[in-house]
Amino acid sequence: MKIYGFKGGVHPPEKKELSKDVPITKIPLPERLIILTIQHTGAPTIPLVKAKDHVFKGQKIGDAQAFVTAPIHAPTSGTVKRIALFPHPNGRNVLGIEIEPDGKEEIFPDIPKDLSWQNLSPDEIKKRIREAGIVGLGGAAFPTHVKMSPPPEKKIDTVILNGAECEPYLTIDYRLMLEKPQQIIEGLRILMYVLGVKKGIIGIENNKKDAAEVLRKYIDRDIEIAILPTKYPQGSEKHLIKAILDREVPSGGLPLDVGVVVNNVGTAVAIAEHFKTGLPLISRGVTVTGENINSPKNLEVLIGTPVSKLIEAAGGFREKPGKIIFGGPMMGIAIYDMDTPVIKGTSGVVVFSEKETKYYEPVECVRCGRCIDICPMGLMPTILAKYVRKGKLIEAEELGILDCIECGSCNYICPSRRPLLQWIRVGKTDILAKKRK
Repeated sequence: MKIYGFKGGVHPPEKKELSKDVPITKIPLPERLIILTIQHTGAPTIPLVKAKDHVFKGQKIGDAQAFVTAPIHAPTSGTVKRIALFPHPNGRNVLGIEIEPDGKEEIFPDIPKDLSWQNLSPDEIKKRIREAGIVGLGGAAFPTHVKMSPPPEKKIDTVILNGAECEPYLTIDYRLMLEKPQQIIEGLRILMYVLGVKKGIIGIENNKKDAAEVLRKYIDRDIEIAILPTKYPQGSEKHLIKAILDREVPSGGLPLDVGVVVNNVGTAVAIAEHFKTGLPLISRGVTVTGENINSPKNLEVLIGTPVSKLIEAAGGFREKPGKIIFGGPMMGIAIYDMDTPVIKGTSGVVVFSEKETKYYEPVECVRCGRCIDICPMGLMPTILAKYVRKGKLIEAEELGILDCIECGSCNYICPSRRPLLQWIRVGKTDILAKKRK
């Protein structure tokens, strides 16, 4: 099929060779699990259990009444030790439920035994996906049942699965495409059925052609594979749609405004596995990698596993760590506490040594225009950052600051090492906070 591409973008070193050939493996059951109440876009959950309660594997332990939310579940059976504040990957302390596993893996008795999706209506499937706590596993963790419920006036004609995985270092989606192609196709078909569409496309960068060949063995005429140029941020929803369908999501709009729903390949696997086992989303795949990791791995881990256990499973540090990032180096966030647990949106853990971690003092903008040339959203990052620093939020909004996808390309390319993205994030946060008042 014809590929249209998009303007801008950058080509950082891929570094995928560290872990791309390592199959997904499970790690031993940790001594403690910390299930945070904020794991998704939308309203945080409210605990449904208390200290000393016994919980079963798959039991719902937190939920909220809001439409844009997703419940949380016990990843294994055990005892609730406490409900307290714990470190979140976003750098804050948030409410979490600490569980001490008992090693029995007793499954919650109310877990449905027969979930053949072909026998369910679209509304029943959406309800099951909501109750299973399934969210987007590409990073943003947007509740999947919400994506599957577009307003009636929005006519969806295409479902795209995102297999681009453009973020450097990360390889968990690549491994899923190689190891679980049938589940990916099954999940895509469930999405297509619920949304009533007859066209499914899987977008894959051309550095993963072997994964595309594996998936082709399981597709029919209503599903296509789109091979995309390797360029960051190819995995952004808006740029995936532009590259594959030549449709532009309007400013302030969503993919459904152009008739498309986009989900990650990992999300498709989670949907398929829920209807196979009945279990909610209680584990996910995570790439643990970096030159400072002794044995980079792709791991399947329980939600709530402390990052220290992932590092241990990957052979530990080679040298003293200088920075540990949840996510990839372009869009990820550095954490400060080794007890920080895996959440639903944790796709990777990247570790840099002190030698690799460089801190630059920003200098004055040299007006080279590189950030403007490479911005995939066609924005002017240096001007937006300047407006935010001077408190000119109205002007920043008029220049489209809310359209920034926070890909970090401007930071990457800036020769003056200016923290453009950080200032833009501050501006977006302040503008949105004022709108909510």
